Amino acid sequence: MGERTDAAAALRQQAAGLVPSRTIALVGLMGAGKTTVGRRLAQALALPFADADAEIVTAAGRSVDAIFAEHGECEFRRGERKVIARLLAGPVHVLATGGGAFIDPGTRALMQERALSIWLKAPLDVLMKRVAKRDDRPLLKEDDPRAVMQRLMDDRYPIYAEADITIETSAGPHNAAVAMILDALRAHLAVKA
Repeated sequence: MGERTDAAAALRQQAAGLVPSRTIALVGLMGAGKTTVGRRLAQALALPFADADAEIVTAAGRSVDAIFAEHGECEFRRGERKVIARLLAGPVHVLATGGGAFIDPGTRALMQERALSIWLKAPLDVLMKRVAKRDDRPLLKEDDPRAVMQRLMDDRYPIYAEADITIETSAGPHNAAVAMILDALRAHLAVKA
């Protein structure tokens, strides 16, 4: 626990003086680390954290899997857009979005207008290792999840590239990704000043 506390303290020190004026929205494929990295980033920046998928589950009163099964992806994306719009209308925070949120043109336009978007980009092997730990990924419930993930990468990476900042993540510790984000935020905010 001491090592983790030390790492969190080091990240808070690295974040000192960083005051984003807009919500930081993390985008990327499932397994990229948006939720885990987002929580740690929020802690380092002393900002609230929200997970769009968790907010959707709360608002709908059912799991993402159930929404997909009962209503389909189109209806899920419509609800997701409403939830993200509500979250972006609130105080500045760190927001972990679902893997498809930034792909939806309406949701992407909202994020581009009201948030600072950061794409967490990870290699296929890293993504597959991470998503194998959970079975609540509706888009991967097919015979060949690796082929599905590769197709998602091919389809979505050009759109994720529209994010304000890209962070190349790997199999390394999540705190390393947070440190890279803090450095990128500092550089981005300095350019905007």
